[in-house]
Amino acid sequence: MQEDSPVQNENTPDAAQTEQPQRAGRRNRLIVLGAAALVALGLGGAAVAATGTDRPAPAAVSFDAQSRAEDASRADRSARESSAPVVPAASPTPSPSAASASPTPTKTATAKAKPKPTKTTKPAPAWVDPMPGAAVTSCYGPRWGTLHAGIDLALPSGTPIRAAAAGTVTQAGDASDGYGNSVFIDHGNGYLTHYAHQSRIAVTVGQKVKAGQVIGYEGATGDATGPHLHFEVHQGMWNQIDPAPFMRARGVDLGC
Repeated sequence: MQEDSPVQNENTPDAAQTEQPQRAGRRNRLIVLGAAALVALGLGGAAVAATGTDRPAPAAVSFDAQSRAEDASRADRSARESSAPVVPAASPTPSPSAASASPTPTKTATAKAKPKPTKTTKPAPAWVDPMPGAAVTSCYGPRWGTLHAGIDLALPSGTPIRAAAAGTVTQAGDASDGYGNSVFIDHGNGYLTHYAHQSRIAVTVGQKVKAGQVIGYEGATGDATGPHLHFEVHQGMWNQIDPAPFMRARGVDLGC
C-alpha cells in the first residue's frame, strides 16, 4: 500500500520565501525612521546599524556635533566680552610718604656756593641840615648895626635839632651873651658848630655824636623874639664864618 505523500500545490508559496521579504521590509522602515530622527535633532553623521533582529540598533551620538556646539558657545561668549566697554585701569598715585622717601640729592663738596648778594647801602652824608624843612628868617651879615654871625632857622617850638656833622660836644648849657641854651660841637678838623636858643638840651659835654643825631630841641631862650635855631660855624673858637657857603660846599643848602 503506498503511503500518502503530501501534495504540494504549485500555487502555494513557500513559507520561508514569504517570511524573508517581510523581514527585509521591516528593516528598511526602521532604518528610514532612525535617520529621520537624527536629522530632526541636528545630529548629522549618525550611523544606523542594521541588525538581523526586529529591533533597531541604538544610534551613536556624533562627537563632531558636540564639538561644534562648544565652539559656537565659545565664539558667542567671546563676542559678548569684546563688545563690553574697556575701562582703563587708574594709574597708581604715589602716596606722600612714598614721595618723601625718595632720596634727596645732597650738594657735593666740590659744588661752588652761590655768592650771596651784597646789600649796597648809600653811605651816610658827612654833613646834614641841622633842622630840615625850616624857614630861613635871617642870614649871616650885618643886622641892626651889628654882625649877625649865623643863620636863623624857624619851625614850631620843640622841633628836634640835629648835629650837622660827627664830633665831640665841648659845651652844653647857657652860653651867655644872649645865646641862651647852647651846644658846641668840635668836628676835629679845626671847625666847630654852635646851636643856640634851645628849649632843652639832649647831650652832655664830652659826648661823641654822629651826623644827624638829635642834640636838643628848638626854643626861644636868651635874646630871641620867637622860637628858632641860631646856627653858627666857627673856624676856631669864636671866629664865626658865614655858614651858607661852608655848608653848601659840603652838600647842604641852608637857603641863604
